[in-house]
Amino acid sequence: MWEVMFWPIVACVLLPWLLVYLGLHVVQRGIIFVDIAMAQMASLGICVALLFRLDLHGWATFAIALAFTVLGGAIFSLTGKRASKIPQEAIIGIAYVVAAAAAVLLLSRAAEGDEEIKQMLVGNILLVTPAEVWKCFALFVAVGIFHFALRRNFLIVSFDRDAAYQRGLRVRWWDFFFYVSFGLVVTIFVRIAGVLLVFSYLIVPAVCGINLAGETRARLILGWIIATIGGIGGLFWSFYGDLPSGAAIVCTFGVLLVIVSGIGFIRRLAVKAELT
Repeated sequence: MWEVMFWPIVACVLLPWLLVYLGLHVVQRGIIFVDIAMAQMASLGICVALLFRLDLHGWATFAIALAFTVLGGAIFSLTGKRASKIPQEAIIGIAYVVAAAAAVLLLSRAAEGDEEIKQMLVGNILLVTPAEVWKCFALFVAVGIFHFALRRNFLIVSFDRDAAYQRGLRVRWWDFFFYVSFGLVVTIFVRIAGVLLVFSYLIVPAVCGINLAGETRARLILGWIIATIGGIGGLFWSFYGDLPSGAAIVCTFGVLLVIVSGIGFIRRLAVKAELT
């Protein structure tokens, strides 16, 4: 068992920290579905590579997927206006639907299209290799260093957008830098985990952290704990239940979110009771 589970467990321990951090930005910006849209853009690039019969684990495929993701980032940064009649979530939703439909059209021309659609959606983290884990971790560290070095501007643009405009920051450019770095993370992780698991890792732990803590640092720590428990718990469930790993982890995250939401609700009731 441990020969099969070791590297997936390592992936679930080493990789979630940056996803939780980026997820907090996404939730704070109110663009919840941007991650699944970006993941779908990356998947569309992988479909193009599949159509040209490129190695799906090669650098050419990664470059094509990243190009599609950067294109999505450019679109979202340009449409993220301070005031607009069209909500940005509408643009994100349209991008997701069009990218998903285009992927289906491309895969309809491939003999293994149905299997690839399933793989893109739910992935199979149980099959992750040591090389994939370390490659992904190295990229995550590089993106993490980039965000840490520029954390003040990234945080103010995400957490206090009006203040960013008042300080004269070029918000669209900072949005673009955020989306490009975000796209790098999504592009490499979607090949390991699939679209649905990328969304779950980015959003559920961040929402759980927000439910239980007020400070960003505490939210990050709690989010990482939730992500680790959900990832490893889902892996064991999928292994012993002979279930798809991605779907099992997503459902485990759903259960954890319900539990955390219940704890948060009870805590709020207790605070109200103390005040009265």
